[in-house]
Amino acid sequence: MGERWTLVLVRHLLGGPRGFQELRNRSGIGPRVLSTRLRQLTERGFVEPVQVGTRSLYGLTPFGRTLEPIVREIALWWVRNRMRESGPYSETTAASVVEALPFMLREERARGVHISYEIRLTGKGGGVWTITIDDGSCSVEEGFADHADVRYTADARDWTSLALGFTDDRKAYEQGRLIKDGAGGSMAWYFYQPADPRRHNGGDAL
Repeated sequence: MGERWTLVLVRHLLGGPRGFQELRNRSGIGPRVLSTRLRQLTERGFVEPVQVGTRSLYGLTPFGRTLEPIVREIALWWVRNRMRESGPYSETTAASVVEALPFMLREERARGVHISYEIRLTGKGGGVWTITIDDGSCSVEEGFADHADVRYTADARDWTSLALGFTDDRKAYEQGRLIKDGAGGSMAWYFYQPADPRRHNGGDAL
């Protein structure tokens, strides 16, 4: 576990099986080091090959998933203390922020809540994700929702700025930079925004 990149790879694989190139793009690990780390993790029982259709991917074993509490605590510390200092926007920034949402959840506000959001992000680093809040917990999956209570559409860079609290969500909504469809509570109410921890009320947008 003390080897460089090990917990980074585990963190990315907690979101589901991924291919070699996707892991390389998401983590920035050089191909030789990535190959070595994946081989080591496989030999030690943390990672296993996963076949999805014609694709050969890497996924966590049940033993590998026992590391989730450790990764969650590190991620929570990062969200609360260092995310506001994130570097320049890149192709993977929006995805990283979306995947960090479970660690940004305000559990006290999410207890007893059952709601799903579909986030459609356009432009550089865009994609589609489904975020589900279920009685104090949060899960994130790539792809369109079978049924979403609320759908949001925005440029990936704009949404990332909103999610981190660098941009006011209500102004973005009024300016048309964030489009909301459906009836349901604002995501901003349920998630901690590290760049602006003093905010207590979510707007009508994020």
